[in-house]
Amino acid sequence: MTRSARLLSALLLALLLPACAGTRQADAVAGATPAPTSRTDPLENTNRRIFDLNLTLDDAVIRPMAVLYRESLGSWTRTRIRNVLDNMAEPAVAANNLLQARPLAAGQSVMRFAINSTLGLGGMFDLAEIGGPPRQVQDFGITLHHWGLPDGPYLMVPVLGPSTPRELAGSIGNGFLNPVGWLLPIGVNLGAVAAWGLTERERNIETVDEIRNSSLDFYARLRSLWRQHRDAELGEVPAEEPEILEDPGQAAPALTDPAPPRAESRPTPRPQAALRVRAVQPRPTRRHRMRGLAAAGPARRAAEPRRTMAGLSPGAQSPVAVPAGSGTVPPVIQAAPSLASNTRR
Repeated sequence: MTRSARLLSALLLALLLPACAGTRQADAVAGATPAPTSRTDPLENTNRRIFDLNLTLDDAVIRPMAVLYRESLGSWTRTRIRNVLDNMAEPAVAANNLLQARPLAAGQSVMRFAINSTLGLGGMFDLAEIGGPPRQVQDFGITLHHWGLPDGPYLMVPVLGPSTPRELAGSIGNGFLNPVGWLLPIGVNLGAVAAWGLTERERNIETVDEIRNSSLDFYARLRSLWRQHRDAELGEVPAEEPEILEDPGQAAPALTDPAPPRAESRPTPRPQAALRVRAVQPRPTRRHRMRGLAAAGPARRAAEPRRTMAGLSPGAQSPVAVPAGSGTVPPVIQAAPSLASNTRR
């Protein structure tokens, strides 16, 4: 391709791109709006416009105020303010537990409010850290869910953020259930709500920035995260998988066939050895041994030769010489037969 042809192609491409953009803008003006990306968000187009307004307000006012609040007050002071605000909402928690027919949980909330308001110096110190009653998550939106009221479509409320018709009604009704709000002027109640929102925004500065910078569609990602968080508070398991936004620049994982299941390897049974049968002779007892010796006694004595002191049989002649002319027999010769009969066999 020559240089002039390349220049001509670049010129045509530069002319076509603005034309395509103008066509898309004309379609948007004419009313051709994109379809909703979630079946629970039929008002997505309106919600996105309100979301853009909230982002503009957050960048201009709310986030800078949260940063200034963090830099002006230390962590210890911010924790004390947050504890006081949570303690002021504890009577509403007890009221919602009663509306849900949970008297024990309501009594725990009342006890927590009494302990933290007195021993905790007006709620500045949460005694749950040292064994006091723990904090419960309850509001009128959870009570409406307990009564079976459906949540309705997803809404993006100006300034307040994500919600639903049920949650919006729960937020309004929760203020009327709190007896503390009845005793305080309207200005103090509005100041407490503003302080609570500023505290929550300060606690989530890094989290919101990370989600915003790492999301392809910040609106859809925030909607999914809010749904999962609220379902966890309601004790529900989502009926569908959470929305996951994949990066279009990342290659999709290759689909591979699942590996065939392994056959179960069973140990080979060993051949049983042939049993050897051996006749077991009964062990003779002492009585049987004595009888055997008595029966073998005469035969044993008959087989053994007789012994004498001189090693001769009784009929043998004595080797002792007898003097001639004496008429007496030496006593040794006379005693020989008796000694031979008394020898041991």
